[in-house]
Amino acid sequence: MIGVLLVDDEALTLELHRSYIDRVDGFEVVAECAGARAAVSAILDAPDRERIDLVLLDMTMPDGSGLDVLRHVRARAADVDVIAITSVRDADVVRQVVALGAAQYLVKPFTFATFHDRLEQYRAYRERARAASGAATQSEIDAMLGALRPAGTIELPKGLSPASLERVSQAVRDGGGLSATEAADALGMSRVAARRYLEHLADAGRVDRAPRYGTRGRPETEYRWR
Repeated sequence: MIGVLLVDDEALTLELHRSYIDRVDGFEVVAECAGARAAVSAILDAPDRERIDLVLLDMTMPDGSGLDVLRHVRARAADVDVIAITSVRDADVVRQVVALGAAQYLVKPFTFATFHDRLEQYRAYRERARAASGAATQSEIDAMLGALRPAGTIELPKGLSPASLERVSQAVRDGGGLSATEAADALGMSRVAARRYLEHLADAGRVDRAPRYGTRGRPETEYRWR
């Protein structure tokens, strides 16, 4: 399990991010902090520090900024990964956060689908880094760094909406593998519409298509999240 420290001064945001983490396999919340000083202490001195692999770090708090936290942590050479989660869009702040070694910079507000994708990218990075222990080849280094880059988006075809696309995406994740008929029934849309969204996800490389046998008539196409 990847241990996560949540840092945010808003209780509702902590609750939301905790519920998001609970929905992503392989991650667990091991500690929460509502301020910058508490975050530094949790990462460097608290008994739970050995369980913290990843910090979801807000940038604006009453007693200090996320940049302050990052500077203290890096000054002590703490080997912990950080994803900045903030409403701050200032380019200079982004540059400093990246320079201090943050793995991702996620701007509020965001959907669970976006959150899930960033954690999966981070998980892929950890797995590749662990597999490439010792002297890594250039291709292994490229794969590690590439795992942290968000996949490019493809413009939605006419007639498809981002909100419905997210609903279909979540249904496939939760269902483990769905046909267009099953997705339509679960989401209350037509089979034709569900199939258009599923085919778009397949064309974008987000789901895999495979024939499903075992029923009478022609085999159905099953869509499974990558």
